[in-house]
Amino acid sequence: MVQVSRAVTIRRPRAEVFEFWRDFANLPRFMHHLQAVTSLGGKRSHWIAKAPAGQTVEWDADIVNEVANERIAWRSLPDSDIRHQGSVHFRDAPTDRGTEVEVNLQYDAPAGKAGALVAKLFGEEPQQQIRDDLRRFKQVMETGEVVLSDGSLEGPGQGPAKQRAAQAPEMEAR
Repeated sequence: MVQVSRAVTIRRPRAEVFEFWRDFANLPRFMHHLQAVTSLGGKRSHWIAKAPAGQTVEWDADIVNEVANERIAWRSLPDSDIRHQGSVHFRDAPTDRGTEVEVNLQYDAPAGKAGALVAKLFGEEPQQQIRDDLRRFKQVMETGEVVLSDGSLEGPGQGPAKQRAAQAPEMEAR
């Protein structure tokens, strides 16, 4: 299994950060590999994510441990496209600096080691994905949106410069 662990400090109260994350429908706002997360009632949810080479993977997950404002732990159900488990921990940051959020994941890469290698070749390595997701989560919590620029986490050509470049031929034609 691939193991990933990353953390970030967010300048917001712990209860607010926990509540936002716990509404799983919010996760695709900052986790760009997620297409949708749907609550199935109780502690069960359905997830759809992008995979390498334009594919998607889907799974259902159960929350197996939840302590309000402290921890959410889950695992995918046995018949899922991808087998994984993980947890998110929420702690007060030192000196009233907000909330420390730590994500721990373990999963079997689709297509095993070959799938993990292909993912790295396409720039979808799990450690980098989680780091980028947590940076975007911090932006959403602290500013209300993910800030895009020419050097955005989404990669080159995704920011305003691409939009200006696309408009330039129209402007020159006038």
